Formats: sequence, structure tokens, C-alpha cells
Amino acid sequence: MNYCELKKKTNTGWNTWNTLNVLSYSHLPEGFTINLCITEYSDTKVLRESLIGRGGQFDEKIFPGARTYDSSCTQLNLKFHALELDIKTVVDNDEQIVIVEPLKYGVKVPTMTIEACLMWGKEGYIAKKDGKIYGECGGRRFDVYTTAETREMQHTHSLSPYIAVDLKEKFVISTRPCTVEEADFLYAAAKAKLDMENAAFGKHSEAYTAMKTCLAWDTIYECEHDRVCSPVSRIWNVGWGGYVLFDWDTYFAALMASIENKELAQLNAIAITDEVTESGFVPNFGSAHDGKSRDRSQPPVGSYVCLEIYKKYPEKWFCERVFPILLGWNRWFAGHRMTDEGYLCWGSDPFKPVNGRYWEENAVHCTYAGALESGLDNSPMYDDMAFDEERNIMLLADVGLMGLYILDCRCMIELAKIVGREDLISEFEERKAKVEAAMQTLWDEEFGLFLNKDLRDGSLSKRISPCNFYSLQADNVTETQKRRMMDEHFYNPEEFWGDYIMPTIARNDPAYPDQNYWRGRIWAPTNFLAYIAMKHAGLKKECNDFADKSEELLLKEWRMHGHVHENYSGDDGMGCGVGNSDKFYHWGGLLAYIALDNENNK
Repeated sequence: MNYCELKKKTNTGWNTWNTLNVLSYSHLPEGFTINLCITEYSDTKVLRESLIGRGGQFDEKIFPGARTYDSSCTQLNLKFHALELDIKTVVDNDEQIVIVEPLKYGVKVPTMTIEACLMWGKEGYIAKKDGKIYGECGGRRFDVYTTAETREMQHTHSLSPYIAVDLKEKFVISTRPCTVEEADFLYAAAKAKLDMENAAFGKHSEAYTAMKTCLAWDTIYECEHDRVCSPVSRIWNVGWGGYVLFDWDTYFAALMASIENKELAQLNAIAITDEVTESGFVPNFGSAHDGKSRDRSQPPVGSYVCLEIYKKYPEKWFCERVFPILLGWNRWFAGHRMTDEGYLCWGSDPFKPVNGRYWEENAVHCTYAGALESGLDNSPMYDDMAFDEERNIMLLADVGLMGLYILDCRCMIELAKIVGREDLISEFEERKAKVEAAMQTLWDEEFGLFLNKDLRDGSLSKRISPCNFYSLQADNVTETQKRRMMDEHFYNPEEFWGDYIMPTIARNDPAYPDQNYWRGRIWAPTNFLAYIAMKHAGLKKECNDFADKSEELLLKEWRMHGHVHENYSGDDGMGCGVGNSDKFYHWGGLLAYIALDNENNK
């Protein structure tokens, strides 16, 4: 197997590949697509692109149900003004079947236009003849059938052949003749199989279903690089020209997928690794039209995720594919973000813009850009920190980054063994030891925690977050230090303990009441990284408690709304209620991953 063979294997079949519409069913590699659009007459509103998680008063509201990764079985409920639909799909022998059931509507029956088109510049043609639409592409003919009675519909936004039907009773859309009764039977069988697969996770099956559902709906076909990948959510792609992959977000997507889907795990890990910049680091983001954050990286979690994927699916080619870039990235952090004393600092390098986009010309080479590199964009930890324009770093020795770099070095040692590069092991060991020694100088004996250090005056900062616990990745942390960190800080209700944990700044910090993004809200990735640090330190009770709390947090809004949030309130555990918490952001599923991983390590 190699990457080209992997893409050939996965870029096939029916799926909701089109990032712009979850009511769009495309077949790869041909690109033939059935796109569903809705006209609702209470105020003549047209819905051409349906996306999960829009927040506007008049936007569609989608409640996604459990689904498979390969789209062989999906379900969602859609509300649009007075209309409510239940839409189920099943794939049978490579034929797409869609079951549309109107649940309620307003005074006038809404209309659905069923249009056929070719996506992503694929070759072929679409036609309509005798009231039926079809396409020929890639040496295959696709026909579109429906059990509903078609009607005339002139006022549409469709630019390709279409048919129109009234949304007044249950009907089927399919690529082969199929009755409603047959479609229901096929869907019921597929759903029973899916439920059985999810039930295999026992008491964590509900949390696993939430994680898998979000990740599966967020997985798309990205045409610029001819690959399947999982952006953080479809809504994020809209403003980035077609797609955007963020660094640690996409690595975590790969990690979550690895539980069940080897191919998607490998695809996501390679996709974000391949966004590497000319300077040799994996960037904060990579997007359409060669858009990258060429000034900054993000948390170096790639080697950890790739090693975890290999442990479950020991395929050497995968490690060989990612290792050279991960090696360059590890060296880049040492060369660009490490001080002579072994401290690591977040930073931002000057560079020449490529596209003239906002993030190329704003928030570059400054303290805020360094905060963006941390991934904790507006964290109070970085308020008023100085930026060294000669060394391109924030003048703050960062405990979280140092802990992650220690983890990176440890994982790179293991990857070097796998790919036969034992000659590099001493290089990683030396850097790991240097950072571990520097970490010990950040211990505050009075406070009982490793603290960030202001490099201007040597003072230690008591503005603490879950990142301070990443220090537990160091192998020279003493048992006494571990115990104090847990007893005095993790279990301290004035800092991190409570009904909902862990807030991204301590509860007694002046910024905690802000509950704005990284200022007090709870984020799954910081929970996860603190958890694996505690796991490395052998803190089993703490891991059990952490896993239970994380799972409960995820399930609260999942049960209420079917949401998997970007972040959650530190006060009431809700994701909703703020404008900057995406409702269907896949790394929220890490809260389930913590519970699943902990169950396997009890």
C-alpha cells in the first residue's frame, strides 16, 4: 500500500462528499451528484445548500442522526421555516437511495427540486429527457428515479437539469427503480447493522456514536488535492475558498477515526502533514489555493497521533510517508522556538504573502500571532506578553509547549525505530533531556505546579490552564510533584475541579468570568492533552475521574440537541449560548475518545 493506492481505494462510491450541502449525494470518482434543494412558500425562501450548525434565526436547523463513515446509512431531521423533513439514505449495491418524509409544513406544500450535476470539473454530461434526468460520466450511466409525482417548477435557482416534486408525502429518490417499502426495508437493515456496531462500545456507545456521527458528517472530498479528509466542520470551509485544515484539529480527527476506520485515520494524518510549509513546519492552517500560515505552526501533536495510528494498524509505509516531514517539524521547533536554556516559546516568523489574504497580512510577527500558534488564541496566559522581533518569539517559556515537545521527541524515537532511522535516536534523546531539565526550573515549590516563565524578568506566572498539566509528559517529574499538582490544583474547585472540567483558565482567574473562547470555556483538545499527560504519569484515579467528567460534558448537549461543540461553558457545560462555539465541530468528540481510551487502559 502507498498513498496513491489509499486514495484510489477511498475516493470511490456514494457519500455526502460535497462540502457545501449535506443533502448532496455524489459518486466518486465520476463526480455525478444528486443535489436536493427546497422552496418553502411562507415567505418564498429557497434552501440550496443545507449545512449543520448554522445559527441564524431564519437558517435551516439540522439535527443529524447516527450515520456510517461510508454513507451507506445516514439520517437527519431538517427544519426550515414551517417545513420539517426526515431524510434517510442507504446505499445498496452501489446505488443511492434517499427516503424523504415530510413531517409538517405550512399553508402551501413546499417543493423540492432534484437536480443532477457534475462536481469538481469531472468530465461527462447531464441531460433531461421525457421528464427524467440522467448523466453519463467515467464510462458509467447514472439515472435518477423518484416515486413522487413530478411537477412543473420554473422559478428555481437550478443551473442544471432537474425535476421538481411536492413535499406532501413520503417518497424515494434513487439511482435505480425502488419503492418506498423496499427503501424502508433496506434502511432498517442498514440501521440495525450500524446500531450493532456502535453498541459494541458498551457503556460508552452513546458517546462513541456522537463522536463518530460528527466526524462522519464533517468528512468531505477535497478536490484540489484529490483526497478525502475531515475539516473541523463544513461551515468553516465556506469562507476559506473550498477547504481548510487546521493542524492539531486534523491530527485529532485522524486519532478519533482510528478507532474504527483505518483509511480515514491515515488520510487525515497525511492530509495535514502534507500541508507542510516551505520552511519545514506543519502550519496552523492549510487551505484552498495554497493558503497557509507561513509564519506559525501549532501544537506538535503529529508524531503522537501517527504513532497511535501505527500501533493499531502497523503498516510501515504509513510511518515512512509521514516521518520525513515530522522530522523536519521537530527540528524546526528546536531551531526556531527553543532558547539556549531549553525553554520553548510560541512565536511567529515574518514571511512574504502569497495570496494577500487577511491572515497573511494581519496578526503576523507579534504577540497575538504567537498566541495563535499555541492554538489558544485569546488565552489570558498571553495577555500583555512581550514579543522579541529578532528571535520571532513571545518572551514566555511555555510549560504546555515544552510538555508537548517532550512528547514529540519521545514519539519520534519510536517512529525512528519503525522506519529504520536509529541513527536519529540520540538527537531526539538529547533534545528531550534538555527540555526536561529546563522544565524542572519552572517548578514553583510554594505553588506546587510547573509555571510559565516571563523571560523579561524571570518571574513565574500564576495564570494557569490545563496546559500546565502537560508538564507531566516529562519523565523527571517526581512523585511528590505529581501528587501536589493533582491535590492542590486538579482537584481544587477554585481552579479546575467542578461539575464541568477543565476550564481553559483557572476559575479564580480574573478572566474566567469572560467565558469567551479560551477565556474560561472548556475545550476538548486541552482536556485530551492534559489527560494523556496524566496517563503517562500513571495517575489512574485522576484519569478515571477526568474521563467520566469529559464524557458527561459531551453527552449533555448531544442528548439535548445532537450537538458536538467546539467548546463548552465552564459554568453550566452548555455549548450553545455564544456565537463562537461551532455546534458540529469534530474535535468535541475527543471528550468521548478520552472515555474510550481510559476504558481500554484500566
